[in-house]
Amino acid sequence: MSELETGSAGGGDQGGGDQGGGAAPDRDAQQWGMIAHLSALIGFVIPFGNVIGPLVVWQMKKDMPFVVDQGKEALNFQITVIIAVFVCLLLSFIVIGMLLLPLVGIGALVLTVIAGIKANEGEAYRYPFTLRLVS
Repeated sequence: MSELETGSAGGGDQGGGDQGGGAAPDRDAQQWGMIAHLSALIGFVIPFGNVIGPLVVWQMKKDMPFVVDQGKEALNFQITVIIAVFVCLLLSFIVIGMLLLPLVGIGALVLTVIAGIKANEGEAYRYPFTLRLVS
């Protein structure tokens, strides 16, 4: 894990990203990266808030490469979640969607919190199972 943080490991999809020359992001960028991920939790209260939150943070902080990277990652993941929820709603006509929908919600919640924690530590987090639609 320390190899990923220092950037000495040659590979892996957790490190790297658009951090500007491999330097660790400053504390302000780390906090905004965390906010980019955790702002998606608004989606549990406001419809499509899970996409609006990361989009707003990404657009507000375009001058911070780490926040841009994490904002795009959060936005891509939340778009993937919306697609998965839509598929689950379609599959609910044959019952399996009702079983999968809670799993999608719990998975999205857990991965969003993990991403927020990693971003706050200065690590460029990459969600698993994510369609990279915004680049």
